Formats: sequence, structure tokens, C-alpha cells
Amino acid sequence: MTTLPDLKAFDLAGSDVTVWVFRTSPGKDGKPRFSGRWVGITEELAGRLKEAVGGALGVITEVIEYDVLEQNNEGSALTIQSDETYVHLIAAEVANETPGRKARNAKDLGNSKFCIIKFVRDDKAMLAVSKTDTSWSTRKTTGVIRAVFSDNELDVEEAPVFTIRPTFDFFVFGERIFIKSKPNFESVLVYKAGHEQAFTTLKQEAKFLALFSDLGPLDEFVGSNKIQLRRAIAIQTKGHYKDETFMARLQAECKNMSLNIAFDDQGRIVPTAETCRDIFQALLNHRLESRLDSKFYDVPSTAPVA
Repeated sequence: MTTLPDLKAFDLAGSDVTVWVFRTSPGKDGKPRFSGRWVGITEELAGRLKEAVGGALGVITEVIEYDVLEQNNEGSALTIQSDETYVHLIAAEVANETPGRKARNAKDLGNSKFCIIKFVRDDKAMLAVSKTDTSWSTRKTTGVIRAVFSDNELDVEEAPVFTIRPTFDFFVFGERIFIKSKPNFESVLVYKAGHEQAFTTLKQEAKFLALFSDLGPLDEFVGSNKIQLRRAIAIQTKGHYKDETFMARLQAECKNMSLNIAFDDQGRIVPTAETCRDIFQALLNHRLESRLDSKFYDVPSTAPVA
């Protein structure tokens, strides 16, 4: 398996560099459609990009396995298998570096959703991906008078300027993705759409459906909110709702744990707009008691410590 040391050991200085820009649109099969073009760059820009990526990789000191509720910090990166995402569709695009795919003018770059810096050395490729900012949007530049400061005065700048952030959102190397910005990673690879489909599947699961008298309030509670979608998928992954002993204890202990959850005569949970949050906390097993002060606390994670 590709590790962080493997990623850091990649020879950036000796690699060939190509810049790709991508637009995204919905596909007919439910998968996103990624349309990419590669851009010619100068040796000076290639050198600056190598330095920027090297600097961005240098601050990563640890990796955390990706989870829908997991978060990384400044010195860490989340990591996930490439085949769990749509990144293979992007990789297929950047492997097709033909003259017909080359950007010919600024219009080919405008309104791009993200850009990729592709580094190739000894038949190995590493991709540094960055979501584009408003400088790539034609709507933000139309009607604007651009000026550049030169020779102690401002002059009109006709050439469009595109900004590449030196932080980068995620890196693709081997079979792994190393993620610095979780929100941008999920946005670029349309991960939220996958969560919405997974939640739809969860609501159709017989075991989950049988827990509730009515799924309507839960459905409205989650909606398209990416945080609640992540929590719903975490509930599915943990699978506590499939454990009859767990659910029996929940019904018996919910009042003692100050969980605002009601059950009907058949033992089903009766969700309301006011109780959905507590229902999710319970099914995630995120309300735990401290042995130090005998109080209950809502926690962000239940990773075992021993």
C-alpha cells in the first residue's frame, strides 16, 4: 500500500510537469463527467509549482484514515483508497495528453472547477489537485477593468490572470489519495452525491426502516445537509441499529442518558423535528458517560483507545 513516505519520496525536482484544468457536469449514468484540457507552461512556472507542491507535502507529518466524520489538522492528511472515489475518471483524462486536448485560448480555461498539476517521473505519476477560485470564473471578470502596476504606474492588463493556490486540496499517488482539504476533496470528486445516494439506500434497508414509526422527520432533518449526510452514513457504517441488544439498551436507558427519544407501543422510535438530533447521537453511540465525573457528554468520535 502507498504510504506517506512513498508520497514524500517522489522525485518532484526531476519530474515532468503538466497543468490540467477541468470542468464538471452530471453524467447520464449518475456519475459525474469530468472534461479536462492540458495547458502549456513555462519552465519558470514548472519550477514554482514543484516548490509549492514540495512545501505543501512537507507540512504533512501524519495520516488519518478517511471517515465521513473524521477531520484532519494542519499537519495531517486524510487518506482513502482511490477506487472508493471517481478519481479514476480524472486519471483517465490526464493520461490522454494529445494535441487535441490542449487549451488554445483563455476561454478553454474559464469556468474550470479545479486544476491538476501532473508530475511524471520514471513512469510514475503524482497528481496535486486544487479547487479553482473566482479568478477562473468568466462571470467575475466580465466588465471588470484589470490593471497592473508597472514602472510606478497602473496600466491596463488585457491578458487574463489565473490563480493557482499553493496549498492544494489533495494528492493522488499510486492507489491512495492524501487529503488536506476535506470539503474541497468532496466537492471536486462529487462525494456529497455519493452520500445522498447512500442515504437513499439506507432508508430503503429493512432493518433501518423497521426502527421508526415514520421516516419523514428524519428525511427532512438530513435533507441535503452534508454534515447530516455524513452522520447518516456513519450510522450505516457502525450498524448499531442492527444489534438488538444495543437497541433494547437504548430504549431502556435513553431517559437516564437525557436522550429525547420517544418509542411507540411496538418499540419503534417516533422521530420528530425536535428529537432527530438525539436519535442520531444515539445511533452513532456518541453520547458517552465519563468515569471521572459520572456525567454524559456528546462526543465527535468513538474510536477505541484500548
